[in-house]
Order: sequence, then structure tokens, then C-alpha cells
Amino acid sequence: MPHSDELLWGAVGDISRLAALLTMAELGVADHLADGPLGTAELARRCEADAPALRRVLRELAAMDLVRPAGPDAYDLAPRGTALRSDVPDSVRSSIRMLGEESFWYAMGLLPATVREGSSAFVKRYGHLYDHLGADPALSRMFDDYMRRRALPFTEGLVKAYAFPPEATMVDVAGGKGHILASVLHANPRMRGVLLDLGHVTAHAERTFAEEGLTGRTEVVAGDFFTGVPAGGDVYLLASVLHNWDDDDAVTILGNIRRAMNPDGRVLVLEVVLPDDAAPHLGKDIDLRMLAIFNGGAERTREEYAALLGRAGLALSEVVDLGSGASLIEALPV
Repeated sequence: MPHSDELLWGAVGDISRLAALLTMAELGVADHLADGPLGTAELARRCEADAPALRRVLRELAAMDLVRPAGPDAYDLAPRGTALRSDVPDSVRSSIRMLGEESFWYAMGLLPATVREGSSAFVKRYGHLYDHLGADPALSRMFDDYMRRRALPFTEGLVKAYAFPPEATMVDVAGGKGHILASVLHANPRMRGVLLDLGHVTAHAERTFAEEGLTGRTEVVAGDFFTGVPAGGDVYLLASVLHNWDDDDAVTILGNIRRAMNPDGRVLVLEVVLPDDAAPHLGKDIDLRMLAIFNGGAERTREEYAALLGRAGLALSEVVDLGSGASLIEALPV
């Protein structure tokens, strides 16, 4: 096992490596190197960057095996760096740009203040995340792309691992642009879908369903899940929703679903479920982002989700590991 000083200094070095990664994503370095190697001066010109400063970042990126030297003062894209291209299916560029966006960087940098005060420094400065996004269309588009790409492996796991009732109506609560619901409906051709989200989001979902040929099998409803959700659904999906809210708000959302669902309906909660041990886990990393960005937002353990569901008149029946750090929690009415 490495000496503790190695672990600590490695963590200190991570901030420089992350900053280099953010710079690569923001400047589009991978896109500019997609067709082959470039000299640093030419790459800087295409990135609209200062060549001496970019040269120093490229040196760090080469040490991370994201780019590779290709002659005197020239670099090529390394295979690992391909994921930073904008045009590849598994691109992580928007995700990295989102995490390095000024307000998110501020949130993580002010985590000590958040922990000291017990309330989010991000919220104190920027307000609630979704209000902040709503006020900045460019940031909102970047966040939507980040969420869509982040949801891809979870969605694939959901469709493969869960047996949906063949003729059910699924209500996707806070379903965003509708990509998850569209995937479920394509995999289950006799199902119908209803998507609920805020008014400024619903037009995006309608476009998604039209592009996917699902307009006749879907309904898009503008609304607020704190007020109520569409009634009569057989399956209610909450994908990456509950971790944004504290326990009382989460119970309110679940309670509204419990009252709206059919008697033999079910609730599917797609979230990261924290382990009970001290082993490294993706959810522990995400939990700190929830702590930094939301007042009360949190990742939770199986037992904590069971308690929330119980308060809303639901019983946890199954937890299915979907891979990529996500789990599907099924709950039934008590």
C-alpha cells in the first residue's frame, strides 16, 4: 500500500491534472487534433490560445497519456484522449466542461465553507441549480448534454435489466428531454409514456418524441412534482431526481406519486445507492457534489431509500445493479 504521504500528495496533484483536463475540454484540443498531429503554435492558433501557456498544459496532458509528442514541439491525440472529442458517441467533453464551469468550480472550492455552515455556498451565491441553469441558456444546453450522456449507460442497463409490464403506461417524472422514456418505449412497443417536467422543458421532450417516431405513444405534461403528478400510471420513473432533494422534499415527491399511481402500480427510482462499507465508490464522489451544489441533496444507502419510501406509503421490493455505478430501486404500494 502506498505511504500516506504519497496518497495525500497524489490528491494534491489531482487538482493540476483536473485543470489540464478542463483546459483540454474547453479549448477543444481533441477536436483540433482529430485529423492528425499539429505543432503547438498551430494548435494554439486553432484553439485561440496563447502558445507558451498551451505548451505547458500539453506537457501535463502528455504525462496523462491524453496527447502524445509527435516531433519537435508537436502533439498528436492519444487513444485515451479520443473521448474528449465532441463527435464520438461516448464523448465526455461536455461532462468535463460542465464540472469545470465557473459556478461548479466555485461550489467544489467552497466545500469547506459549505461543511462549516451546513448550507451550500453555491446556493448562497447562485440560487437553486435549476434556476441558475434557467437563467443561462448556454449553460443549460451544456448541462442537458452532460445529463444525457451521463444517463446513456444507466438507460441501457435499465432497458436490459428490468422487465416492464408489456402494456403499461409509464410516467417519467422530471423526465427532461425524454431520452430515457424513448429508450424504454422502443424496447417495449406496447407501452405508452407520459413525461412530466417544467414548462420550459416540455418543448424539448416533444421534439425528442417526434424525432423518435413516438408522438402517438406519448404525452408531455407541464407541471411541478411538488404540486402533483399525472394520475393513472402503472410505472412511475424517477431518474436522478431524489438525490437533488432533502428527505422531506423527497417524501413529498414520492407521496404525490403514491396518491396518483394505479393500485397495482410500481415506482422505479434510478439513482446511485451508496455502499455501507468504506470502499471507494462513485456514489461517494457524487455525494460531495450534491453536498456542494444543493441544500439537502444527497446520495443515499439502501436503508435510507427504504426509509424514505416507507414514509410515502411505499415498500422497497428490489434493488438491481445497473452497472456504471447506478442502481434501480423498485418500490410497491404498501
